[in-house]
Amino acid sequence: MTKLNSHRILLVHPLGYQASAAKADIARKANLMPPLGLASIAAYLEENGKKADILDCFAVPLTADRRFKTYLEMLKPTWVGFSCTTSSFLDGVRLAGLAKEILPGIQTFCGGPHVSALKDKLLADYPAFDYFVIGEGEETILQLMDEAENCAGIPGLAFWNSRGKTEFTGYREPGVELDRLPFPAYEKLAGFPKIYRLPIFNYPKAPNTSCISSRGCPYTCSYCDRSVFRRTFRFNSAAYLYRHLEYLKEHFGIRHVNFYDDQFTFNRERIKEFCQLIKNRPLNMTFNCAVRAEHIDGEILTLMKAAGCWMISLGIESGDTELLSRHRQKVDLDFMAEQVHLIKKCGIRVKGLFMVGLPGETTSSVQRSISYLKSLPIDELNVAKFTPFPGSPLYENINDFGQFKEDWPKMDCMSFQFIPNGMDREEMEKLFLEFYQAHFKRPRTLLNYVAMVKHSPDSWLRFAGNLGSFLRFARSSENRIIK
Repeated sequence: MTKLNSHRILLVHPLGYQASAAKADIARKANLMPPLGLASIAAYLEENGKKADILDCFAVPLTADRRFKTYLEMLKPTWVGFSCTTSSFLDGVRLAGLAKEILPGIQTFCGGPHVSALKDKLLADYPAFDYFVIGEGEETILQLMDEAENCAGIPGLAFWNSRGKTEFTGYREPGVELDRLPFPAYEKLAGFPKIYRLPIFNYPKAPNTSCISSRGCPYTCSYCDRSVFRRTFRFNSAAYLYRHLEYLKEHFGIRHVNFYDDQFTFNRERIKEFCQLIKNRPLNMTFNCAVRAEHIDGEILTLMKAAGCWMISLGIESGDTELLSRHRQKVDLDFMAEQVHLIKKCGIRVKGLFMVGLPGETTSSVQRSISYLKSLPIDELNVAKFTPFPGSPLYENINDFGQFKEDWPKMDCMSFQFIPNGMDREEMEKLFLEFYQAHFKRPRTLLNYVAMVKHSPDSWLRFAGNLGSFLRFARSSENRIIK
């Protein structure tokens, strides 16, 4: 048998669909985010004496399989790990099987929200994987590489035991201390930062990237999967956060960052200190973030604006109070509207995050959401098609609320896999398209995009270069892939 390198590992972000369709994938054209979880794991493993590399199939879809095979044949790692969402999981299964064909002695594992939700029950159905990493990956993967012969003693692991049965060792407690982690290994991402770009019109300057400064969320919304971090909430200190941005600027020329945190302002004192650090030592960078309406006010918004905050995303989800009250806590749409106006008053752009198709959704509730949208001074809009992911509270009894087609590769919030009782797919698609059209036909929206010629010239260049694809997508809400 071929001798393998026990200290070398390849970390893979699967594409999830046919590589030949990548050129027509509107999602890739509009937004390509670096796999920050894998970059964090790679940095941690390297710091602890391992040789870790990353293959992001989204970044190089047409050559990903060839690169994967070449890496295994030339460097012969003992380990190959995959980070999978629900939609990319089966592609991870395919690649894990291919890895075992190329190197029969290789050890394969998978992490991410899909396997963290389903654990060892899923492992039994997919023997291409030797292990599942449940929850956060850094410490568990390092321990696995060093102590694979003692799987039962490694927390956060599902594995095949000596009796040929699957077993879950339980959660790793406590979670890793985030300030102890090295900065993600951005340099291991092919083409970084140029190839990775934020959504069009969501940034003022390029190059730009995403950054994560906290893990978890303390809230329990019915539609959110909390399998990886569960209900914990931990965050980097303000000083670490400042050094992270400084590192991105000095090493990669980054000029704008999107904080991909669920709750950027949840810890108020951290944000105040962070803003003060930037005031004392300006980085001349801008940033976006996502917040809950309860965790912002005039004081913190003013500080954030002065520190370079360019846009804030708010999870509004629905403009129907009764529907929303079934799925999240502290529903007050009047207060939400006040906070949107407050953000605008402080000179920060607003992105509204909505969702169509929640259990209980009706034609009337979607129309109320559209009316609510029209009442708000929102600059950017994202409307997701509700998808009941494994690990979300709704998943276990979702069939009580409508028709659910659990087709994993299509569970990416870009197609209606779930149709609420009393609705049909054709009506849902029509309402979804109407939602977006209601925003883009507003005079204020059109004027806003004209202004982006000055405020985000790189976005206009990208838009013009892909105009045909965007126009075709605007006429059809049914697929993420433009045929």
